[in-house]
Amino acid sequence: MKLLITGGAGFIGANFIHYILKKYPNYNVVNLDNLTYAGNLENLKGVENNSNYKFIKGDICDAELVDGLVKGCDVIVSFAAESHVDRSILDPGAFVKTNVLGTITLLNAARNNGNKRFHHISTDEVFGSLELDEDRKFTEDSPYDPHSPYSASKAASDHFVRAYNHTFGLPITITNCSNNFGPYQFPEKLIPLFVTNLIEGKKVPLYGDGLNIRDWLYVEDHCEAIDMVLHQGKIGETYCVGGDAEKSNIEITRLILKEMGFGDEMIEYVKDRPGHDRRYAIDASKIRHELGWKPRHNFEEALKETIRWYKDNRGWWQRVKSGEYQKYYNKQYGRN
Repeated sequence: MKLLITGGAGFIGANFIHYILKKYPNYNVVNLDNLTYAGNLENLKGVENNSNYKFIKGDICDAELVDGLVKGCDVIVSFAAESHVDRSILDPGAFVKTNVLGTITLLNAARNNGNKRFHHISTDEVFGSLELDEDRKFTEDSPYDPHSPYSASKAASDHFVRAYNHTFGLPITITNCSNNFGPYQFPEKLIPLFVTNLIEGKKVPLYGDGLNIRDWLYVEDHCEAIDMVLHQGKIGETYCVGGDAEKSNIEITRLILKEMGFGDEMIEYVKDRPGHDRRYAIDASKIRHELGWKPRHNFEEALKETIRWYKDNRGWWQRVKSGEYQKYYNKQYGRN
């Protein structure tokens, strides 16, 4: 099987490429990534010499490039997205371009090249926010109620993916996942930001009162879920993927502080961001019952492993924080 993976130099995409090439050594992977701020080829050093792996630098909005790549593949797995809420508040237009128009470009190419199998990676943020004191969780039938430009752009892309299935018969699946964490995560996200700040002796900036709750999913568990949906999922269906690990931001913060030998004195409370959703929670019973998937990693142990990874890979995140990582493409591929 030949996979076209978009956004494969990002956090989840890179982990998925490592996972796929290890589990399916006969599969071929083409990675299309535009190497924007979160795309880092250093994430893929371990596979760049694999004969079954190829990297292409390019934009998913480039219709001619995308069409040529889709023509030669069997399955498209679309991770490519602008994904940081704070950045979407500063520049919503960039999120519309990549997350909406880019997805439509990929869908058109899949349709025009024989209705290629298309899997779309989405987020639980499209469903809006839950109250802290309610028992409800998001399911595949939850109404869409996005609250940020980021989640609005992802909601729009989800709708287009389903529309291409209903209108053109494109064989699609969608996964809506909860908050991922693990190796190679860009250190502007909560867990890697806090861990790397503490390693540097800096305080951790905690939004608002710290009571916002998220369901946390270890990235390797997410990769296994996508794998199952690709190989066993029902065409046209959506699957919610969660880690069954609801934690408030202050709980996460104190777990990190404890593991790294610090106390609350290292917390710096900062002004909450606009439209900060209070709680996300995923009910993953559909994918459990239909496909047999469940997260294999205990949250606390996976968090400890993640902290160890950032301690052991200081050079990686220091180059990310300084911007030096962006020079790797030119060095490795000899281009400007």
